[in-house]
Amino acid sequence: MKRIFFVEDDASLRKGLTFALQQKGYALTIAQTCAEAKARWQAGGCDLVILDVSLPDGSGFDLCRMIRQSSRVPILFLTAADEETDIIMGLDIGGDDYITKPFKLAVFLSRVNALLRRSGNFSQPDAELHSHGIDVQRLQRKVFKNQTPVELTTSEYRLLCLFMENPGQVLSPEQILGRLWDCEENFLNSNTLTVYIRRLRAKIEDDPSRPQRIVTVRGMGYKWNAGEEEK
Repeated sequence: MKRIFFVEDDASLRKGLTFALQQKGYALTIAQTCAEAKARWQAGGCDLVILDVSLPDGSGFDLCRMIRQSSRVPILFLTAADEETDIIMGLDIGGDDYITKPFKLAVFLSRVNALLRRSGNFSQPDAELHSHGIDVQRLQRKVFKNQTPVELTTSEYRLLCLFMENPGQVLSPEQILGRLWDCEENFLNSNTLTVYIRRLRAKIEDDPSRPQRIVTVRGMGYKWNAGEEEK
């Protein structure tokens, strides 16, 4: 039985979604506030986290940061804010998807099912990635460039791992967005992806204006250049 950690302060919405999730056979741990969520949170105790962003004593973003200190479990945000900056911040700090209120129950359940299908990948043993002077220690979630630590946001980190897992393969913007985030296209689109890639290049390239690791393939997308040592 899949286990869901659900934090929502709206009694009516919480009751309705709880009933729908239980009807699907999911086991729920429920909290109504940040304080209650922190008291009930146990790393490794669930397969999915659903967080309301606006809570009476804090923010779902704060809970997300806390959870990411000990777990890679998928996180779905419920938010009344549809501003692009809020959505990007939620993904940057470790969220995996979001859904904007009001939403249709079928859409909500579809997002839940999609994240749970991928949840096994989050709990698999971490490996290390090495390519073109970049080292990723996924168990510790650490990145090094020529043995020097590199600080990345969660979204930049995921993007880097995706490229390094597929060296030499051209990935279209649609493929990248679809594999990293299940989000509405009007907020996470090719323009937003361009911003993420520019940020990542600024941190891992020797000369971001002439990238040698994340290479643009005109009209097609991007690819990771593994470097001479791996050819």
